[in-house]
Amino acid sequence: MAERTIKTTVTFRHPFTLDALDGPQPAGTYTLETTEEEIPDVSFQAFRRTATLLRLPAITRPGGSLQAVPIDPAELTAALAADRRL
Repeated sequence: MAERTIKTTVTFRHPFTLDALDGPQPAGTYTLETTEEEIPDVSFQAFRRTATLLRLPAITRPGGSLQAVPIDPAELTAALAADRRL
């Protein structure tokens, strides 16, 4: 089964939090990685999401190490919408 990873960015204008994060994160641009797997046995090419990771910048981690946190895509969408309303 084929798998693909799509990298995009999301930008928060204000500090934000998500359930999967240890605490509030600063405003800024974050890398988002979405992994999808191909759905077999269909008459057209189709994929389903299997994971969504938010990459936290080194400045938010003690020791400067990067961290990729699995997040709920629906919660991220809601947080981005709330950020735009502020």
